[in-house]
Amino acid sequence: MAVAIQIVEGNPHLRSLLGWHLQQVGHAVHQAANLQQAREMFQVRQPNLVVLDSDLPDGDGLELCRWLQHQGQPLILILSARNTEADIVTGLRAGADDYLSKPFGMQEFLARVEALTRRIRTMAAPVSLDYGDLKIDLIQRRVRLREQFIDLTPQEFSLIYVLAQASGAPLSRSELLQKAWPDEIDNHRTVDTHILSLRKKIEVDPRQPNLIQTVRNVGYRFNVDLLTAKAVPAIARNGNGHAHASTNGHASPQRMNGTHGRSFSSMTE
Repeated sequence: MAVAIQIVEGNPHLRSLLGWHLQQVGHAVHQAANLQQAREMFQVRQPNLVVLDSDLPDGDGLELCRWLQHQGQPLILILSARNTEADIVTGLRAGADDYLSKPFGMQEFLARVEALTRRIRTMAAPVSLDYGDLKIDLIQRRVRLREQFIDLTPQEFSLIYVLAQASGAPLSRSELLQKAWPDEIDNHRTVDTHILSLRKKIEVDPRQPNLIQTVRNVGYRFNVDLLTAKAVPAIARNGNGHAHASTNGHASPQRMNGTHGRSFSSMTE
């Protein structure tokens, strides 16, 4: 199966050799020599597989491996001269799908690539995420909450996506910064500002938030249970036409005033 492969290797001779062999078996190959080139190329090419040298001229390849985990999660094959058990475990825990120690034979390299491409064949990239009352459209970058589209900025979309993906687990401000906007300056106030803006758009009462909850001394969590409960309360109307919540102990859902059908621009890193 031919796939798009990005090679990130500091050694120009090895980089060219690997690229040539991959092209011979039909893969589309793009090459980068360092971290900066790799990030820029990935944003443009969006490869299925990244072959990554752990020791690059401008930094640690494992840093790029962790960054890639938040950019669409391509499969990652690490190439490394670090060959102890601890090194291999560190690489796999950083997000690598396979780890090949240098020096290695070309046939083994190609066999490992082939094994990873078989996994790609069975992986269908999700086009949307469904959390009950919350639907996240990853193609058009839209969010629908309780059948209403919400008008979000690209930064807000990234934030709600990361929070929802955590499945209710609390995330620190540092984690949210790294996962939602990995290239932003490490300023925790950025997270607080966007959380406040997001609450105004999705909460029934932003001053008493039920969906995006503050976890003291940790950060924030997304209350997935509120969205996936079997019986989600509906807005009831009383005799004078005003809305009131049902009295089953749950917060009443809010009708959103976002622009219906509006697509979102690409996330800015």
